[in-house]
Amino acid sequence: ISKAPGLPEGPVNGLYGNFVPHSVNGPRIHEFMQEMHREVLSHYDVMSVGETPSVSVQDAQDFSDPARHELNMVFQFEHMGLDQTSWQKWDFAPLPLVKLKDCFRRWQQGLHNVGWNSLFMNNHDLPRVVSRWGNDGQYRELSAKMLATMLHGMQGTPYIYQGEELGMTNLKLPLEEYVDVEIHNLFRDRTAEGHSPESVMEAIWQRGRDNARTPMQWTAGENAGFTTGKPWLKVNPNHVSINAQAALEDGNSIFYYYQKLIELRKSHEVFRSGRFTLLCPEDESIFAYTRDTDTEH
Repeated sequence: ISKAPGLPEGPVNGLYGNFVPHSVNGPRIHEFMQEMHREVLSHYDVMSVGETPSVSVQDAQDFSDPARHELNMVFQFEHMGLDQTSWQKWDFAPLPLVKLKDCFRRWQQGLHNVGWNSLFMNNHDLPRVVSRWGNDGQYRELSAKMLATMLHGMQGTPYIYQGEELGMTNLKLPLEEYVDVEIHNLFRDRTAEGHSPESVMEAIWQRGRDNARTPMQWTAGENAGFTTGKPWLKVNPNHVSINAQAALEDGNSIFYYYQKLIELRKSHEVFRSGRFTLLCPEDESIFAYTRDTDTEH
């Protein structure tokens, strides 16, 4: 809503223009956000969250500091780009744990007492995190619980994306069965540039958005209990074992683990306002931190 004065052309990278330099965090953005809060948001009992890619910690403070009367929280994506080797999500590499820990540390400490962050690892544009950063085979349940613990122990508001609480996984489909236009454009463009079809499909299986858009897995029945019609996208075959009905029947399921984490956050103030201290910052296999207030830790 705040563009660079004069509306200049953005730089072109390959076939695509890059709108970011001239339309993200524009020169009047905070003026406009304060106006929206004053004229609209302040009149209602609502919570506001800004999808704010490309923000720094300082930007996020400015957007979500209650004293500035702009937004209640931000939704920033820095941690979700750490396993990429370029600005494109399709160029991926193993997650560097040391960088991930430092990223969370900066955001946790930078917004403490002056702003509010969203906590997430899944959404409609991202692959399933248990497949991306965990182990979606033998250790799927442990991976899902580990990732949930990591996230829900921090300050901010957790977002649970549909099926995350069941440990839903990525899905490998042949190209023609994908719906997302981004996937088809990628295959066309990258094969035209000389990339092998096999390597492009591997990128799609790892990072394609349709991984997160398969129908919700309610039961082991037809179409995972999602519809009696034809779903827009194929149901993941593992719905016969990974589904909400099965989770509710298993007292040790990922679903009930999420419930326990939520109960802890509601029961203990330290999860909401405690200071964050990163432990073992250079350790490449352990992510440990403490949260503490003057009375609780």
